[in-house]
Amino acid sequence: MAKKLIHVTVNGQSHEVAVEPRLLLIHFLREQLNLTGAHIGCETSHCGACTVDLDGQSVKSCTHLAVQCDGSSITTVEGLAQNGVLHAVQEGFYQEHGLQCGFCTPGMLVRAQRLLQENPNPTEDEIRQGMSGNLCRCTGYQNIVKAVQYAAKKLSQAAAAAA
Repeated sequence: MAKKLIHVTVNGQSHEVAVEPRLLLIHFLREQLNLTGAHIGCETSHCGACTVDLDGQSVKSCTHLAVQCDGSSITTVEGLAQNGVLHAVQEGFYQEHGLQCGFCTPGMLVRAQRLLQENPNPTEDEIRQGMSGNLCRCTGYQNIVKAVQYAAKKLSQAAAAAA
């Protein structure tokens, strides 16, 4: 199969790479760009461990082809922290004990940051609904909800201080 040249921006860095047309985005990120934060879980888009942000939308990278991303901007969990400072959702998961085994955490973090961009002040029900495409087998979700609430409050305070 002939490779196709794609141009993508991943975590703010531009890449031009030749890929097989059938290459899944998760494998492109992990194997060609060495960004191993997104995990391969169910490979059917049910668990959300592979969630990345693609042009402002959460996508499951295990069922998305890399060639579909030509010209796109992608943020992975590695791109959340800036200049060594944790993103508010990362800090929230740490402060509120939103993880246990950590397998689902990269997808949860990426989805949570997108949720808070879409809805900066979500209710508990909105958080649960917004995170429903990401499964966790360890936590029971309560601390994940608390972590997202923590991040929402921190982002709100930062926005108010900047205004």
